[in-house]
Amino acid sequence: MGSEFEGLYSKIGRPSIPPEQLLRALLLQMLYSVRSERMLVEQLEYNLLFRWFVGLPLREPAWDATSFTKNRERLLSGEVAQSFFAAVVAEARRHRLLDDEHFTVDGTLIEAWASEKSYQKKPDPPSSGSGWRGEVLKRDTHESTTDPDARMYRKGLKTGWKLQHMAHAVSENQHGLVVATSVSACSRRAERQAAIAMLRRLKKTTTPRTVVADKAITNRTSSKS
Repeated sequence: MGSEFEGLYSKIGRPSIPPEQLLRALLLQMLYSVRSERMLVEQLEYNLLFRWFVGLPLREPAWDATSFTKNRERLLSGEVAQSFFAAVVAEARRHRLLDDEHFTVDGTLIEAWASEKSYQKKPDPPSSGSGWRGEVLKRDTHESTTDPDARMYRKGLKTGWKLQHMAHAVSENQHGLVVATSVSACSRRAERQAAIAMLRRLKKTTTPRTVVADKAITNRTSSKS
């Protein structure tokens, strides 16, 4: 991916965070569930293993959290993260670790990094909602001021309402490796719609014959957002 990284470097202005180091830092944040980018930068100040993995020299100070956030947004908007994921999947296929016919699709909820106090009424709510026959739901009249894409959602009647996103994944059945992912806003139809979209993308490189899914995808859930 060297050529893609090279294209992200600017020839003018102050040096930015190298994209390859930024991508490694984001991997650490996900693998170790570091809750914020500010906490991740703090870890890079004193955690030698984190520094070694990222490729940050011992005598070089860690990045500023605000600069890290701005560079991260630029990296993800350039689809480098998706290209990295595709390269990992291609490497697994090269080593014959993927089943190209039998898959499992599933979804989960990701708690948003936003306070419930940020969930406030919109200044101009729509007259027609996104519910059945234009029913106005709470997601039509309220949103988080710090994370507008998050929705107040719960997976079942016995769980509490939280600001969340919905993540989706397709894994092959031979070794359980994830081969496709997506993130969406929470809704009753999101899992099925995401599953169909991911499988359509997979058909460009594989020949799916069977797909296993749980009842949350095949049936409508009773949760309303």
